[in-house]
Amino acid sequence: MPKLAANLTMLFTEYPLLERFERAAEAGFRGVELLFPYVEQPATVLEALRRNNLELVLFNLPAGDWPAGDRGIAAQPARRGEFATGLKLAVDYAAILRPPRINCLAGKLGSEPNSRDVLAENVELAGEALDQIGVQLTIEPVNSFDVPDFALPTTQSVLDLIAKTESQNVGLQFDIYHAIRMGEDPFAFIEQHGREIAHIQIADVPGRHQPGSGEIDFARLFQAIDGSGYSGWVSLEYIPEGPTEEGFELIRELGLL
Repeated sequence: MPKLAANLTMLFTEYPLLERFERAAEAGFRGVELLFPYVEQPATVLEALRRNNLELVLFNLPAGDWPAGDRGIAAQPARRGEFATGLKLAVDYAAILRPPRINCLAGKLGSEPNSRDVLAENVELAGEALDQIGVQLTIEPVNSFDVPDFALPTTQSVLDLIAKTESQNVGLQFDIYHAIRMGEDPFAFIEQHGREIAHIQIADVPGRHQPGSGEIDFARLFQAIDGSGYSGWVSLEYIPEGPTEEGFELIRELGLL
């Protein structure tokens, strides 16, 4: 069965960030991811990982002003300098934390006619910079219901972008929740393209809560992942209903924790 990681930005939020590493380890996780590790010094994050025998499997490039509504800035020509500065910060963190992958959120499409070209150029820039330290860049589609005007709302839009870039160091981050929200069939996609997916994230639908709270057949989903040839991590990236530790019932029933 797939190996699960916990997103510590969204799970265990009952606790301070650094305590979440311990809580995840106690729950049985061996891998964790963060949206943005930059709120702590990299050495502090590294110590928390080592103390709890955890692997950091992924984090995001800086994505602008998150509280103000930014969900990435890669598709905004006026913020190319900010993107480059954020990329350098991510490379500095990755050099210490050594995640296998870093994700780029494209954000909303800029109003300028060259916004898509700038997005492709920024992705290529990031892919090449991360390749120098042995880290893969991933690109994630985000549904246009949760984030209107997001530059890459569908899986195909990300695949098209990857095909445009000259860097060989860019892969797809496939989020089951976002795919279903856009009317895609994640089961069919995983079965056909599992070996091409760089990273998988999951949440139930509707609501984006824990597995077992909605309509997704997770036993079938995990079987599809196993049969597809995908060998990476599957990260729990959802909004828990109730205390985080009480939301792992189905995951435990399926023998994943």
